[in-house]
Amino acid sequence: MASENLGEFLTGNKIQNSAYSINMLREVFCQVLCQVTLTPIEAKSLATHIKYGYHNNWIIDNLPGASVGLTGSGHHQTHYAGGFPIGFITQDSPEAFVYNHVNIILEYHNPEGKEGHRVVGFAVEPMSINHRYAGGFQWDGMSSDGFTKPLDTCIANQHLDRNNVGDFQRVRPGENIIYTYDVVWRYSETAWASRWDVYLSEDHMVPAQVHWYSITNSILVVLFLSLLVVSILVRNLRRDIAGYNAMAALTDEEKEEEAEESGWKLVHADVFRPPQNWPMAYCIMVGSGAQIGVCGFVTILLAAVGFLSPARRGSLMTAVLVFYMLCGCLAGYVSSRLYKSFRGRQWQLCTLFTATGFPGLCFFTFIFFNTILAFFRSTASVPFLDLVIVAAMWCCVSIPLVFLGAYFGYKAETISFPTVTSTIARAIPEQTTFMKPITGICLAGMVPFAAAYVELFFIMTSLWMDQFYYVFGFTLGVYVILLITVAEVTVLLCYYQLCAENHRWWWFTFLSSGSVAGYTFIYSVFWFKSLEASRMLITYMLYFGYMFLISSALFLVTGSVGALISLWFVRKIFSTIKVD
Repeated sequence: MASENLGEFLTGNKIQNSAYSINMLREVFCQVLCQVTLTPIEAKSLATHIKYGYHNNWIIDNLPGASVGLTGSGHHQTHYAGGFPIGFITQDSPEAFVYNHVNIILEYHNPEGKEGHRVVGFAVEPMSINHRYAGGFQWDGMSSDGFTKPLDTCIANQHLDRNNVGDFQRVRPGENIIYTYDVVWRYSETAWASRWDVYLSEDHMVPAQVHWYSITNSILVVLFLSLLVVSILVRNLRRDIAGYNAMAALTDEEKEEEAEESGWKLVHADVFRPPQNWPMAYCIMVGSGAQIGVCGFVTILLAAVGFLSPARRGSLMTAVLVFYMLCGCLAGYVSSRLYKSFRGRQWQLCTLFTATGFPGLCFFTFIFFNTILAFFRSTASVPFLDLVIVAAMWCCVSIPLVFLGAYFGYKAETISFPTVTSTIARAIPEQTTFMKPITGICLAGMVPFAAAYVELFFIMTSLWMDQFYYVFGFTLGVYVILLITVAEVTVLLCYYQLCAENHRWWWFTFLSSGSVAGYTFIYSVFWFKSLEASRMLITYMLYFGYMFLISSALFLVTGSVGALISLWFVRKIFSTIKVD
């Protein structure tokens, strides 16, 4: 067993040594590896795994094995992620065939001015061959004669070609399956420093223009929204502020002659009233969203500059864990500042829920799924020791940091509001259908989702189809644009709600900006069809369970951005008018 880091274990990557013997520049021709006689239970299990599309994932010198196969038209095609299948099922019959021979293709390069060779490429071409020994020899699978006796299905000193394959190796009880392999060495001009390029680009299977289209689409959405905000919001605000301040300069007799006041100024005595429902939950969710948002930004930024390359397996997951814990102080600080401004008294409870709410949901969901995977004896299950390490990191690092941030948050001055809140809340007028909060909440997420959906497709493909994702520069741009779009849409909706004399904007802005997560989850439901996953119940549980967690994290991030930008906006506009 090779050593793995915590991130590899959490992503289900366990590296084990194999029985294949490979030496630098040594060609191997149809070498017998072992023989397996299938029992009825083993035959049924192997056929089931072939039916469900299980793959082998091999690594040589830290390079994943690319899969070499044939397309429907008979042309060779290479996939650089996801490994190679353990077998196949023909379209004519439901009978399963196992890949019992592999051509291990290794590419090497000679560095200039240095001695020796370096491996710069690794591919596997699987084949199914019904091997038989020459002269009717029967091997018991144990004696050394089986490793040296010639096979009728192989030609001496020639690498096996799939065009010369006769019968495929069937999977059925009592079948003797002989596993063999070839080792093919080829010289390559690819330098060792750039050997990962073909893996990351999938040999240019996805043109770079697609990602440029994604970022262009996002920029156009932001520009359109920015122009809309400038043309509507800024112009209306200047007119409103000038009108309200002019009214304040009039005498009482002149005010009576003016038309009755209307608009957002009327709610000045209620606009900073704490949320009527669940103010503590509001503070907890905004603090947790700030923590996840900053963690995501820092992680994507480091990945974009090359510190978290896919070549370093598990580094991305490890970075997410470390930065999420370190950002715990930010979650405690934000939630405590808000809760203090709401005059909350149960600050210990608020801090505790901030430290354990969303992390606890993720941790216990992960424990639940990991238990099921361990029951199925899946390699994706995480060892118990690593679960203990994650729990210790949460309890000994993350939670204390949240309490530390909360300590400084409660010690800081209370957030000042430019108006005084009245004792009795103002009644909210009847809203039209379009101005009802539920309408804005449901429609607000469409525009931010439209700004990011193209890049979301590639992220989903990388996440669930085991593809390498490396264009973190585009991801960083889309992430920033998504947050800007969320902020602009939320501010615009908040303004219109205040104009409609609805002073309950706290939860409205959080839910409106967070609704983009709902569209993301709905998109994941439709995208699941393209995954072509097995119909096992555990597959559905894992996919939709983890997509729910991802959507929940996105909900908290975008919701906190909308809530905080709206708080700044409301404080800003009410500080510019004169009120009695």
